[in-house]
Amino acid sequence: MMKISNDEIQNILVGGKGEFPKYVTQIINLVNQNAQATRPNVVGQLSDLIQQCPCRNFEEWKNWYTSKYPNAIDTATDKIIEKMKDMQNAVQLIDRETVRSWVEDLVIVKTYVGLRFQGAIIKKIAEREGKTYRLATPEEESKGIDGYIGSEPISIKPDTYRTKNMLHEKIKVRIIYYSKEKDGIRIE
Repeated sequence: MMKISNDEIQNILVGGKGEFPKYVTQIINLVNQNAQATRPNVVGQLSDLIQQCPCRNFEEWKNWYTSKYPNAIDTATDKIIEKMKDMQNAVQLIDRETVRSWVEDLVIVKTYVGLRFQGAIIKKIAEREGKTYRLATPEEESKGIDGYIGSEPISIKPDTYRTKNMLHEKIKVRIIYYSKEKDGIRIE
């Protein structure tokens, strides 16, 4: 078996490797997630562009790309720098109490809500249908049942379950799918 590191791959393909001080790329990646500076609407759909490019070496690719998107790198850079200023201002507001509140919210609140939201979904559907509900027992859970609406056993699954059921699990009850959104959960 052979292993080629990311740095070696970069060196083979483009010569050299990007050298950045410790933590810098992690910070820029985080800021870019918020700035959305390297999205297709800013820099183009790169996976498509690399296929369209008739060039076969790095310098030709670079010249081809920059001729098609002459302002993209500067536009993306400007968006990241602007968001970086916002983040630097936010960092000034962080003290021990802020970090402690964040940790408490993650460990206590979000964990509780995350692990209990199936019950909230079951309750909401039962209320809408005017039926009683209950959560499954551990034995019922082992059969893929998350709870009951009236006397009907149900299973609660993320919408990604439809395509990612890698185990080919066979659940013989009605499945209620949900997807997480910024402001809550969408239920099907």
